[in-house]
Amino acid sequence: IRYAHNQGIRTGPGRGSAAGSIVSYCLNITSLDPLAYGMIFERFLNPGRKEMPDIDMDFDERYRSDVIRYAAEKYGSDHVAQIVTFSTIKGKQPDPDGDETIKDFYNNASGLRQAYDEEPEVKEVVDAAIGLEGLRRQDSIHAAAVVIAPEPLTDILPIQRKGEGAEVVTQYDGHWIESLGLLKMDFLGLRNLSTIERCLELIELSHGERIDIDSIPLDDEKTFELIRRADTVGVFQLEGNSMRSLIRALQPDTFDHIVAVNALFRPGPMGLNMHYAYADRKNGRAEVEYPHPATKPFLESTYGIITYQEQVMQLARDMAGYSMAEADNLRKAMGKKIKSVMAAEKEKFIAGCVEQGHPETLGQELWDAVEPFAGYGFNLSHSACYAYVAYQTAYLKAHYGAEYMAALLTSTKKDKDRTAIYLNECRLMGVDVLVPDVNESYVDFTVVDGKIRFGLSAVRNVGEAVVEKIVEARDEPFSDFIDFVERVDLDVLNRRTLESMIKAGAFDGLGLSRKGLLERFEEITEAIAMRRRNEEAGQFSLFGSVEPASENGHWDISDTEWSKEVKLGFEKEMLGLYVSDHPLLAVASSLKASGAVSIPSLLEMSDGASVTVGGLITTVNRKYTKKGDLMMFCQVEDLEGSIEAACFTRTVSEFGQLINEDAIVLMKGRLDHRGDDVKLIVKEIVQPKTVDVDTVRLKVPAHRMSADLVGRLKSVLGNHPGSAAVFLELQNGSGHKTLKLSDEFRVEPRSALYAELGELLGPKAVV
Repeated sequence: IRYAHNQGIRTGPGRGSAAGSIVSYCLNITSLDPLAYGMIFERFLNPGRKEMPDIDMDFDERYRSDVIRYAAEKYGSDHVAQIVTFSTIKGKQPDPDGDETIKDFYNNASGLRQAYDEEPEVKEVVDAAIGLEGLRRQDSIHAAAVVIAPEPLTDILPIQRKGEGAEVVTQYDGHWIESLGLLKMDFLGLRNLSTIERCLELIELSHGERIDIDSIPLDDEKTFELIRRADTVGVFQLEGNSMRSLIRALQPDTFDHIVAVNALFRPGPMGLNMHYAYADRKNGRAEVEYPHPATKPFLESTYGIITYQEQVMQLARDMAGYSMAEADNLRKAMGKKIKSVMAAEKEKFIAGCVEQGHPETLGQELWDAVEPFAGYGFNLSHSACYAYVAYQTAYLKAHYGAEYMAALLTSTKKDKDRTAIYLNECRLMGVDVLVPDVNESYVDFTVVDGKIRFGLSAVRNVGEAVVEKIVEARDEPFSDFIDFVERVDLDVLNRRTLESMIKAGAFDGLGLSRKGLLERFEEITEAIAMRRRNEEAGQFSLFGSVEPASENGHWDISDTEWSKEVKLGFEKEMLGLYVSDHPLLAVASSLKASGAVSIPSLLEMSDGASVTVGGLITTVNRKYTKKGDLMMFCQVEDLEGSIEAACFTRTVSEFGQLINEDAIVLMKGRLDHRGDDVKLIVKEIVQPKTVDVDTVRLKVPAHRMSADLVGRLKSVLGNHPGSAAVFLELQNGSGHKTLKLSDEFRVEPRSALYAELGELLGPKAVV
């Protein structure tokens, strides 16, 4: 309604004029069939209709509570409540997340039935389990659902106080709320909307302008180039490995293609391979076909493939003679998958096709086409909304990469696995991520000179309140550690906080070594803090300053530093992640060449699949069987995520010497899926071959080395200064000439450098 008002659409006081104007406008901008218009009036605006529509609204997750409070203030706190949800007792095996019950399992498992008949204990357990399954075991507050009533809720249904904030919550769940004819709305907090808003704030800070994200062009070529490359890690709805494979096959050209991808990447359409059929038809690899010529008007835009719920409804109306309300009933029946209702609808649908003059066989074929889809498919409006948010996030990543990734890292800062994925993506994008800094960091991730700076609140033992006090004292940059201790609130100067900040590198920018500062910070802090407290209390030492100093009158802090391994180890301990470097970067190409796949991609592989994982062992737990045999369970992480690896007795006996914390290994085994979790059952462990990181060798045809390419190559190398020499092999026909670049172009070999070189020179240029 707000959007219609903004477009100048009149929504007068009468319900009909308002709805009519808005619906007419929606039809105009989406080019939908008038079916939607009629359905709204026939289903939703009919005064005799008992059930109200279920309205879903997504908000920036930070302000969901404000929306609920607004509704309570507007309609009355006694008219608004959150809705309860109930958890039920389910069998752990074999299908806790599906439709199969313990009784179904009993009917399908001959071994269990035999044990049931022959063993009284088994019979007792199974009977008890069947009786308990489905009973409610606890209640909680639904993540989104809110009821708004025209009269006080206590006159209609029972309510309760629940949760830490003692929120008002119904004692009826959503289904009962709907059956009473009350309005149920889903106010859902969407993290991605928060990410967009944070990104806009960072853009304004970095560039001095705030872009209007709702007015960006929907045909931006840079955005579509990013999407077509499947460079969509961190892009809403488009970042999974399987989705990225589909995007590569589809090569989207228009916003409509992104809308379709959102609708087709669902279990139903994917089970019928409709998502790749759509991609093949779009790119001319397959012929566009229609179930019947009469379906072309509403299936042409999706290459003859049923993609949206609205198309199912249009098909039922045009081919089977359904009314608008009947078509919506069909959609709802398919979604609920009630067998008796579905059987009746099937008979009605086929009979309707015959009455419309179509062969019964066509009616059966059409039913077979829509039945498996409708239970899983999106409606067009849902797909379009999510596609729009996806496009917005892709646009921000394409045009404001550092700001977008900083906002994304903030949104996932409590999820170390996701943070690891996005840190690696920053490396691939060539965006440097820097450790926290007392002079530049704030609470969360920020952007400084095109680089992402970790927030101080990410440091272990450093809370947001401490960070705010540091920022408050930072009216100008701290000149050194003494200046920091002199100016910050005394509450900041506790040992655990400062030790954590030192180990995380927060004082590196002051020119101090982490090791040297850790050795003396307590002595310095205690002396200065004691003097400050005395001065605040009006007390002064009779002997002047009690602060020990070196001969030149300054605190003596050693400039010796830990080894790289120790330094990174403390960094990982304090931040939960390797930031300034990563032990795997030196062997990343070797692991990949050995067949290692990324850990996040394992979630999309089938149960029992044989895989190779390469990574760093971060934890090792030892357990013993009843026979006293040793088993080892370890956490293994790569640059993108982590996984639990189980090494049973045989594996331990053969490869146990390689299972140590901080060891880099290649593990071969099979996947074991348990709901949303996946484990690796290890069969073999090997040490990867190390790679030479003292040099970087590039192989380029001589004719390509134009002045422009040379300039761009210098720029890439200059962005990654380090100690490794660069050799350039120029190929000319059957011969070649190798040049060693001057020392000013020495680089630090890392994945971001390799990614940029590969993009500039081609994937085979880096030897």
